[in-house]
Amino acid sequence: MKRYHFIAIGGSAMNSLAIALKEQGNHISGSDDAIFDPSKTKLIKAGIYPEKMGWYPEKISTDLDAVILGMHAKADNLELLAAQSLELKIYSYPEFIAHFANQKTRVVIAGSHGKTTISAMVLHVLNYHSLSIDFMLGGATRWF
Repeated sequence: MKRYHFIAIGGSAMNSLAIALKEQGNHISGSDDAIFDPSKTKLIKAGIYPEKMGWYPEKISTDLDAVILGMHAKADNLELLAAQSLELKIYSYPEFIAHFANQKTRVVIAGSHGKTTISAMVLHVLNYHSLSIDFMLGGATRWF
């Protein structure tokens, strides 16, 4: 079991990653200055919704394996500064995904429109053929 703290856990991709890591048996903590639905409901259901909104450097300690930094956290974020002062491993969301999947074959669907739909279709085909896969989608889909 690893311990991860998410700075700006309320983002759509960030909360999905936090929930997936918790479901794998990791300890997850997080914070944000505002969290709205559907992220709020998902985090509450997963039991990792922050007790109060805001940034609290006391949430950052040396027992964390890593801090995962959301896109809207500023350079002067109190939790980020605390993590830096403790010399903790700090990942941006894309860095963490790359690190987590570094030994896996990765497929990226890119473009201006239809990425989530095409990704869901590819996942459906892989699932249909009983292939063992991990996936990350930036948007919601009804197929999974």
